[in-house]
Amino acid sequence: MRQPMKQPIVRSAAEPTRFPPVRRLRSVPRRGRARSEAATFAHCLHAEWIKIRTMRSTLYVLLGTLAFCAGLAALNGWSAGEEFAGMSTADQAVFDPLATSLRGYLIAQITLGLLGGLVITSEYGARTIVSTLASVPHRGRVLASKAVVLVAVAFPTGLVVSLTGFLVGQAALSGVGAPHLALSDGTALRGVFGGGLYLALAGLFGLALGAVIRSTTATVTTLFGVMLIVQAFAPALPGGFGDWVSTYWPPIAGGQIITAYQDPALLTPWAGLCVMAGCVAVMMGAARAVFRKRDA
Repeated sequence: MRQPMKQPIVRSAAEPTRFPPVRRLRSVPRRGRARSEAATFAHCLHAEWIKIRTMRSTLYVLLGTLAFCAGLAALNGWSAGEEFAGMSTADQAVFDPLATSLRGYLIAQITLGLLGGLVITSEYGARTIVSTLASVPHRGRVLASKAVVLVAVAFPTGLVVSLTGFLVGQAALSGVGAPHLALSDGTALRGVFGGGLYLALAGLFGLALGAVIRSTTATVTTLFGVMLIVQAFAPALPGGFGDWVSTYWPPIAGGQIITAYQDPALLTPWAGLCVMAGCVAVMMGAARAVFRKRDA
């Protein structure tokens, strides 16, 4: 049997129509604000750690620096020890076994400075900097996270390089009967620990240069000029200007931290390292200002 059709409900015009209750929606933040709140400093650190760990150049730079400095310490210690017996009394009085074994810092400062530059110039070269800045609008946070991760890599590496160079160099000096130091000596500890600090500062200097220049080739060229070329030509500069450069040029002043013999015409080891740290702080401030205002 057919069921009777339901009659439609007819409402009178005076009866109000009832609708389901409207749920109150939460206010949705703007897209830029949501991204900036999501990308915390811890997230930036994690991202930068993945970047520096996955770069092929990181492992090559660190292993190459360690091998070169250890080899140079052995060669330099053996040759300086062989020549010690034939030195004059005045030269023997200023013989520096610490600087002899840690001479490899001259190249290590370039390689770690290059690593610091690659942390940011590699992103400009591959154009990944665009996605990095899109996900983290706070550019100061991006630069700070790069600096923290770089120091976390460069400082332990600098300590290992300094310690390895010291042990290998002192073993070579003692093997030929030349003056040498023990690691328990206060001067040796200052040189090893200060060498790690200096190389970490060199890495930050390279990062600041890379943020300002944005070109890997130009960053490497500038590093060579600042770290090595000026230091090589400083004694040939005329008059008081040459003396000022030999005393206060940041890489020269900072390099006093790895010396055992104190030249009265130069800064003390910790004062020289403070000069280097002040220069790096100024460069990082300039890099932050440029990085925030310039387009990617």
